Amino acid sequence: MPLEDFIITVFCWIEERYSCLIGERRLRQRGFSPKLTDTEVITLEVVGEFLGLETDVAIWKYFSRHWRSWFPALGARTTFAQQAAKLWAIKQQLHQRLLSDLGAGADPIHVVDGCPLPVCTLSRAPHCRLFPEVADYGYCAAKKQYHYGLHGHLMITINGVIRACTVTAASGDEREALWDLTDGVRGLVIGDKGYISAFLRTELVAVGIDLQTPLRANMLDPRPPGVIKQLTKTRRLVETVIGQLSEQFHFEKIRARDTWHLTSRMARKVLAHTLGIFMNRQLGRPDLQFENLIA
Repeated sequence: MPLEDFIITVFCWIEERYSCLIGERRLRQRGFSPKLTDTEVITLEVVGEFLGLETDVAIWKYFSRHWRSWFPALGARTTFAQQAAKLWAIKQQLHQRLLSDLGAGADPIHVVDGCPLPVCTLSRAPHCRLFPEVADYGYCAAKKQYHYGLHGHLMITINGVIRACTVTAASGDEREALWDLTDGVRGLVIGDKGYISAFLRTELVAVGIDLQTPLRANMLDPRPPGVIKQLTKTRRLVETVIGQLSEQFHFEKIRARDTWHLTSRMARKVLAHTLGIFMNRQLGRPDLQFENLIA
């Protein structure tokens, strides 16, 4: 798909869903309406993220230099960044609408996992002032390394659609974060060994969730080997999604100094990834094949 068509398709989808969300109500109770519309701002964010532009500055510079004729109302960088941050709730609501468009709400199988979100290097950690209320030391078993900062948690469907996302301290318990991801979820949820807990499984069964995880080497597993193999194979899908978020959308790089801006950045990355799946389905391509989606 040519980049021009990609931008137009993203804008049209956002414009239509934004109008349904807002309706006739006024989003801002005071002051003048911004020259650059909210739908244009979110379009710039989503397209910028999909192009690998990880900061507000990079997105603003790119569209200011190359697409000014398409967005003539694009003003100062700080104005763009502030307007984008204030739309964090709208981006989350748009993502929920997108899940409905993709039929993700009815999926009976979900996969959950997490990834580290370091705010600085370990050597700078004692002097770091970012997110002082929640930032902490943590250990990533997959990468076999310690980090200082936060921890991101994702729940995806069997097709790789991000259903929910949350952030905790790096030292937080993945099992506790699971409750923030399973709102409205029913059916099978597959996790790694970090989610092993007989008590948690019992509590989840009460709300209609069957949590399945691989067991540790010293634990007896009564499940058939074929079932274990299939669970392991299915769980790897979330690693693919995390890999895409990290490499193309720079999910693991925190370019924010407060929770407000962090929430907005996470929301636009998740929205951009999910819109990529939406585009692929429109073109008859595999859901997670983002390579060459934009010609």
